[in-house]
Amino acid sequence: MIDPDKMIVVGDRVLIEPEENMKKTSSGLYLPPNVREKETVHAGYVIKVGPGYPIANPTADEEPWKQKEETKYIPLQAQEGDYALYLKRDSVEIEIEGEKMVIVPQNSILLLLRDEELFE
Repeated sequence: MIDPDKMIVVGDRVLIEPEENMKKTSSGLYLPPNVREKETVHAGYVIKVGPGYPIANPTADEEPWKQKEETKYIPLQAQEGDYALYLKRDSVEIEIEGEKMVIVPQNSILLLLRDEELFE
């Protein structure tokens, strides 16, 4: 897999590695992957997050002779390692070195599960 430190996710986007395991129904039947793909909500682990929503700099246009300031961002709620439930219809599927991943905007993430013990 490509080193996540070499990836740059842009803006309010989140890179997620979707869960690919077989899903079992309440009656004990395993659903094939093509049935599971039709579901509207999918889940996976957050691999990388973008910087967030950019904040406008109102003085940039008024005083062009001033030195440009770095863009400031409102950070995203998602963090690397979170387990996310997201809307499939808003995701973009990509394949990196044979691994399926999805890029999802922050507003399409419905729920984040964070296990703080993993980061200690």
